[in-house]
Amino acid sequence: MSYKNSLRQVVLPLVLAAVLAGGVFIGKTFSSPGDVSPGSRLFIYPQTNKIDAVLRLIEEQYVDTVDKVELTESLIPEILKNLDPHTVYIPAEDVKEANQELEGNFGGIGVQFSIQNDTVMVISVVPGGPSEKVGIIPGDRIIAVNDSVIAGKGIDSDEVVGMLRGELGTKVKVGILRRDRKGLLDFEITRGSIPVTSVEVGYMITDSIGYVKVSRFARNTYQEFLTALARLKAYNCQNLIVDLRGNSGGYLDIAISMINEFLPKGSLIVYTEGKASPRQDVYANGLGSCKDMRLTVLIDEFSASASEIFAGAIQDNDRGLIVGRRSFGKGLVQQPFSLPDGSSIRLTVARYYTPSGRGIQKPYTNGVEDYHRDIIARFQHGEFFERDSIEFDTSLEFYTVNGRKVFGGGGVMPDVFVPRDTSGFSDYYFKIRDRALMYQFALKYSDDNRIQLQRFETVEALEHHLDKENVLARLIKYAADNGIKYDEKGFRQSKNLMGTELKAYIARNILDNMGFYPIIAQVDEILKVAVSEIQAGNDVLVFDGKNK
Repeated sequence: MSYKNSLRQVVLPLVLAAVLAGGVFIGKTFSSPGDVSPGSRLFIYPQTNKIDAVLRLIEEQYVDTVDKVELTESLIPEILKNLDPHTVYIPAEDVKEANQELEGNFGGIGVQFSIQNDTVMVISVVPGGPSEKVGIIPGDRIIAVNDSVIAGKGIDSDEVVGMLRGELGTKVKVGILRRDRKGLLDFEITRGSIPVTSVEVGYMITDSIGYVKVSRFARNTYQEFLTALARLKAYNCQNLIVDLRGNSGGYLDIAISMINEFLPKGSLIVYTEGKASPRQDVYANGLGSCKDMRLTVLIDEFSASASEIFAGAIQDNDRGLIVGRRSFGKGLVQQPFSLPDGSSIRLTVARYYTPSGRGIQKPYTNGVEDYHRDIIARFQHGEFFERDSIEFDTSLEFYTVNGRKVFGGGGVMPDVFVPRDTSGFSDYYFKIRDRALMYQFALKYSDDNRIQLQRFETVEALEHHLDKENVLARLIKYAADNGIKYDEKGFRQSKNLMGTELKAYIARNILDNMGFYPIIAQVDEILKVAVSEIQAGNDVLVFDGKNK
């Protein structure tokens, strides 16, 4: 939403409140006599406009020349951080990039790449995108961009993205090195609209259980979600798992549209309320296409905001089973306000509440740094491993529509708690993972064997081939060649985890996420517990309103 207010009109009330609350008084001076030059007069600016007065005083009287614009840019974030952890200032030059991920598309050439051995390698090409149209294929190395050599220059991913992205319809030249071809291949690519996919995968885990992974709630997420649901229904999906782990949120209206697919008419989805935002209740309209489909939702400590709205609405309406670990705890609603210079403030204007009345925002009274360290504190306290380590505020008890007790005060607590599984972790595993050797080897193996691997059209066939090839043994040798000494004990402890992750990375390079997720599911404890609960019929207990 854009307003024509001046910078002063938008920011000044916030500034004034912060200044008054902090006890900063301008109009008095605590300088000793020696701090004031002889003969100078102390000018007291009007106290009704203190921030402008301070800036003007600095600009006119400060010992050195200062950039008032730069000073203002640094001042605004300092003011806003005293409000709450999610009110933020976005400079004009960063607004477009900040909105890009949620808006659902950007101008680019349509490739996914990785930097290996100081060279940009194309991992996959967006079907029908600008790069595919000119003939770029997975495995190609991007050596030059617009006649500037980038290979061997120590360039990072952000710099590459900056070169390849641009306005729609503009052109970029790339020099490509292709296996078994001499010299560079030159391509001129017209940048097109590249979709930012937020529904990463949808597939059938069993003959009756479908799985959908949603990574964010972006502008196109609802349509992507409906497409995935339609595909799963065609395979007779009767039980749906919606995976919101690691999903930090996004657009509230998109989450509401998705929740609406599962709830009967008149069910409360969420309500919001703030000082300047009267309470607004949002109800299901009864037109959802999955009102009778059994539902399980996966969450973890990195599920936040719109993800918590989704999980809270399903839980409070006793509509499905929530499996995983306690969510992040973000219950604040931000609204963007555009400033005259093109910058923006995402200002917290309301809190949201789940249907039972839970406010799930965790406390932030100890400051932003402490707020963001809460995840570490949870880990150290043992919350990731023991449900009983979580201390509930009994003064914040609420009840679902069928009388099950739930708690507010910080995040959504799942119906079925799944502790973090560390049984496959070893120092040997971490040494390989921390140096990204598993990922690098998967990339190298995929590239060296791409023609052969592309023959496999299903993940089952590809995985069977990788098992016969004993790719894990090759990884161990690759790690040794790169300075990680073989550890027999560590290998035995982590063998299953490393072998599964390696096959999943290779499969992603060949079959994209439809290759990765079905394989990684084999070591995904939360997902395995969810499937077990569904097969045991325990998800129906929640749907029927019985307390587990």
